[in-house]
Amino acid sequence: MATEQALKQRSNSSCEFCTSTENLTVHPVPPNSDLSAQQSIYLCGQCLAQVNGEQALDINHLRCLTDAMWNQEPAVQVMAYRMLHQLSTESWAQDALDMLYLEDEVKTWAEQGIAAAERAGPTRDSNGAELQDGDNVTLIKDLKVKGANFTAKQGTMVRGISLTDNPEHIEGKVNGTRIVLVAAYLKKA
Repeated sequence: MATEQALKQRSNSSCEFCTSTENLTVHPVPPNSDLSAQQSIYLCGQCLAQVNGEQALDINHLRCLTDAMWNQEPAVQVMAYRMLHQLSTESWAQDALDMLYLEDEVKTWAEQGIAAAERAGPTRDSNGAELQDGDNVTLIKDLKVKGANFTAKQGTMVRGISLTDNPEHIEGKVNGTRIVLVAAYLKKA
């Protein structure tokens, strides 16, 4: 819970998009979040549902992005950029994107998430469940890891996965080593 405490302090216990103080949750920023405060944001339920695509984009509510995009935290800037990109058919959102300046490293991070979202199809586990960046998965069989001289054992938990450009593969850490895994050999935890 150290991440949540750091985010509460950083955000003054409010949503880092709309400043609501209701129903706040930590959201790791994909595609490579290590679940730290530097790679996560604090969002209210309404903003989180829109970020995750669980709720249709509420254009009026998301006008808060024109303020959030100026946040000093790179993770907030990244998510504001991605949401403004989704809303770029709206003139105000396109104007905000045109004004927004991101450091090269931050812009690369923001665009990685956009590219992942625009991939051909969803990444699915062995049971057909759709996998998302940041999900936890379990190996369903022993896998020999080439070049690392170890075998990832069945039942091993891989936390905070990252999706790749190929919907058949994910990236995750096993035994402290970041490796590419075939999604068909995984089960969503």
